[in-house]
Amino acid sequence: MNNKYFRITGYCPENDFCFIMDANGMFDELWQFSSMLVKKGLKVLEITSMEKIIDVNITPIEEDKNHIVLRANADSKPEYINQTVDGITYKAIKVGTKLYIPDKEKQL
Repeated sequence: MNNKYFRITGYCPENDFCFIMDANGMFDELWQFSSMLVKKGLKVLEITSMEKIIDVNITPIEEDKNHIVLRANADSKPEYINQTVDGITYKAIKVGTKLYIPDKEKQL
């Protein structure tokens, strides 16, 4: 897996919606991705690299140095729920019908 694969979950207070976005190869550093979203007036709630993620029902994207991919969006803020994977319970993020665990090292 590309070590420049990043995922951000964010929120737009002005229009009250949340989102999950992935970038795979577009940015060299995670801070570049989050900085670009903050400059657009969006709040960054979770930032992570693919090495830390457990995808529950989101399939990773192919490397693409030109595009950011919107993986999910929904009204209001994202939901934080408990999700059990292989008998271990984690804090997961849910946006619409999409669900992922942002840090596989943090168990509940």
